[in-house]
Amino acid sequence: MPNADPAALRCDGLGKSFSGVCVVRGVSFSLDKGRILGLVGENGAGKSTLMNIVGGVLAPDAGRMHLNGRPYAPSNPMEASGRGVAFVHQELNLFPNLSIADNLFITGFPARRVLGLPFLDRRETDRRADELLASVELSRAPETLVESLSQGERQLVEIAKALRADASLIIFDEPTTSLTAPETRRLFGMIERLRGAGISIVYISHTLDDVLELSDDILVLRDGEVAGAGPKTGFNQDRLITLMVGRPIEQMFPARSCAPSPDAVLELRGVSQPGIVENVSFTLRRSEILGVSGLMGSGRSELARIIFGLDPAEKGEILLEGEALGGATPRKRIRRGMALLTESRREDGLFLDWPVDANLEIVFPEPGRVPQVAEMLRLACANLDAQPVQQLSGGNQQKVALGKWLVRSPKVFVLDEPTRGIDVGAKHEIYRILNHLAENGVSLLVVSSEIEELMGICDRILVMRRGEVQVCFERGRFDREAILRAAV
Repeated sequence: MPNADPAALRCDGLGKSFSGVCVVRGVSFSLDKGRILGLVGENGAGKSTLMNIVGGVLAPDAGRMHLNGRPYAPSNPMEASGRGVAFVHQELNLFPNLSIADNLFITGFPARRVLGLPFLDRRETDRRADELLASVELSRAPETLVESLSQGERQLVEIAKALRADASLIIFDEPTTSLTAPETRRLFGMIERLRGAGISIVYISHTLDDVLELSDDILVLRDGEVAGAGPKTGFNQDRLITLMVGRPIEQMFPARSCAPSPDAVLELRGVSQPGIVENVSFTLRRSEILGVSGLMGSGRSELARIIFGLDPAEKGEILLEGEALGGATPRKRIRRGMALLTESRREDGLFLDWPVDANLEIVFPEPGRVPQVAEMLRLACANLDAQPVQQLSGGNQQKVALGKWLVRSPKVFVLDEPTRGIDVGAKHEIYRILNHLAENGVSLLVVSSEIEELMGICDRILVMRRGEVQVCFERGRFDREAILRAAV
């Protein structure tokens, strides 16, 4: 008898615990064929655990699943893939030193037989790779090394891998975290075409506007349980936030309770590095939060690295409290009172397998200050000297990355994408911390790709394009459209 169940995936009462702690509790939902389900929740809400159950990484302690009307209980990711489930992780599972074709067929290359012996059929491999790349509209040769691709192109290779496995359900976990705006639009177009081809999508993201734009249905998790579910027409951003955190965040951005003083703390005078930044000049005042906006490739992050001394500047001067830094190394700049929060906490901000206190002491080994900093950060941590940082939620990891600089109070704090990849509740906490630092005389330079974030927390916003500062907006003149126009 034909299966009448329209659901591509149906989950009933899923549960999962670790060391007696319940992470997913009684979760039930369904995803119909050819629809996009937006999955949202704070870090630690159970999203990753739930999707790891669906992807065969974890086995549930309770509940059951059906895939395309048939019982589904994968014992490993390979079995899930064999049933048509693909997982595009935030940290892409590609081998950078191999070609696109090698990555697409690494689990099984086309072969031909010569004198009864199997040989890799490179011509057939390249032909099928061309077909897959055309299906995701990626104009690259199969022999191209993955390390030469942009992040957006690598995402498309991951999607091509899913299509090669004949996936009927694709899970995207924070796919836009490292993408430019054009790459994000291209990815959205690809996802919509997959939906049009009858493929079901689970889309996990902290960017609520994207979830509301892209999804057909939404599932909200809080503390491992379903807090809300249904068609996206029943949701707006305010309702999503309330469901995620259990309370409305009336004021997402804390009101500034202090004004910048006229004292110049950091000055840049004609700073240039050919091909990177050109003739950048500005002043950062005491207790000021100065934002830096611009598109990917505008020179924002490169400027932050130059200020901190990680990269050189061929011309110009950088002055801290009136004294030129010259060729001072990052170590010397730290001693002078500078701090830098890097863009990626996982790659160059934290030692993930070290305990929390060891990470907090890595810049300034003053153990007596660690508990005070942890309390100021409102760090959710079971044990400072025993719990590895990798066991914390993304938001708490970011607090640790911030906190390592606060053990000895900096004078100038440069922050590159301070809320990237964390949920709305954790963002609110980070904004509170930045506001607290400004109130206590710290000068902050905040690089961010989120215009609303800069408008919400900054006293002024610099807009960069092609390595140059185009314009500076004062708080009373903030205008999203004008900022974006200056950036492009």
